[in-house]
Amino acid sequence: MPLLTLLLLLPAIGAVLISVLPGQQIRVIRAVALSAAAAAMLLSWGLLSMFDTGVAGLQFFEQVPWNPRLGTSYALGLDGFSLPMVLLATLLCFITLLASRSIRERVKWYFVLVLMLESAMLGVFMAQDWTLFYLLWELTLIPLFFLIDRWGGRRRHQAALNFVLYTMGGSVFMLISLLVLFDVTPAHSFAMASMGDGARTLPEHTQVLIFFGFLIGFGVKMSIFPIHGWLPLAHVEAPSPISILLSGVLLKMGSYGLIRAATMLPEAIAALQPLLAGLALFSLIYGGLLAWRQSDLKAMIAYSSVSHMGIVLLGIAAFNIAGLTGAVMQMVAHGLVAGALFLLIGLLYERTHTRDVNDYSSLMQVTPRFAFFTSLALLAGMGIPGTAGFIAELHAIIGGFERWGWLMLLVSVGMLISAAYSVRTIGRLFTGPVRPRMRDIQDLRATELTAAGVLATAIILLGIAPRPALELMAASIRQLSANFAGL
Repeated sequence: MPLLTLLLLLPAIGAVLISVLPGQQIRVIRAVALSAAAAAMLLSWGLLSMFDTGVAGLQFFEQVPWNPRLGTSYALGLDGFSLPMVLLATLLCFITLLASRSIRERVKWYFVLVLMLESAMLGVFMAQDWTLFYLLWELTLIPLFFLIDRWGGRRRHQAALNFVLYTMGGSVFMLISLLVLFDVTPAHSFAMASMGDGARTLPEHTQVLIFFGFLIGFGVKMSIFPIHGWLPLAHVEAPSPISILLSGVLLKMGSYGLIRAATMLPEAIAALQPLLAGLALFSLIYGGLLAWRQSDLKAMIAYSSVSHMGIVLLGIAAFNIAGLTGAVMQMVAHGLVAGALFLLIGLLYERTHTRDVNDYSSLMQVTPRFAFFTSLALLAGMGIPGTAGFIAELHAIIGGFERWGWLMLLVSVGMLISAAYSVRTIGRLFTGPVRPRMRDIQDLRATELTAAGVLATAIILLGIAPRPALELMAASIRQLSANFAGL
């Protein structure tokens, strides 16, 4: 079986196996789920060892025609943009399953849905046909709706409905753009490469209209201002393990799709560059200010995601090598940081049943392991040197400075706001007198420590030794940046 198809099917096979197991065999169900996720993660990292970083084009390409008359096919492939996202997705899905020990109701179907979600997400990042991409994009809605609606918090029904309506509404615009693009390009094929070749020949005003549809469709998932309304409620009400995937992977689907759209429509990006930069800077500052005002820890992380995805949009809008490098690195860095924060805050909530930062104090004395990993994740979110966030933000700022000059001083305002709420949260959680109700909180257990340790190690390694990650994406970024030369 081809490697990418095997990677796509491994979580789905795990889901099928779990579906035929008796619901009472919870340990067996968890073991099968973890085994399927671990197999997918190991295979993806095996692909990394075989990936040629000097090649800008697709690798491990697979294609089976579906309907030649309509120009649709089952096509998978990896390049320097998609492989980092696949690695991130498989890692965070495994961490999510490790963190799901608190799920005690309808355990069987919870793990089935998570594994089906993993297959759909991996398919989105590997798809090289827009029909397949769109089908898998929409498929992610089904498991996420039920995961939020059945295992979420008090307002879970509203959160699930908001999420689906926002995403489906955005998908309509994306679908319209795809159909228009299919109609106006000579090849009449949904293959990404073929559609891209045709799209680049279109006049600028046509490219702009088509790109607006992609911007709305992908911008909803990416949660850029002003189409981010589903994000805070979904993050707060979703089960904490699912919040890891919502912030760590689902937001990246939006930015990844936007990069693919930019590849097809370079003149549209050039024409809309001031708009994209303005949205990026506003999202950066707006998200930071809203995060600063939150006392609910999950809401704070959710709004901080709006701010961090502003950095990604800024890097894409710069469309130079430094900016695009910063965008992709920020996608990876934010996935790791947000995943770590939602993991730790979720585990803390299980022990204390409160997410209000004002209810905590001096956890450094009671739970030193919690204190260490949470402080590291919050500092990494600020982008301090030695963490993955610093590498990402540095490249994005350099790319922005090359394009817009001293306007990038506004980025420093967003970073100062990020530092303010991060330092405030560390102070509230870990300093001051020990409250009586917080004296007996259990620190991280072995499996929890393993999950947090893996994410923390990745954050630090990418911060102090970023060269392998930068080389992984460099060839594809150079190729994409060349499309914008002279625009």
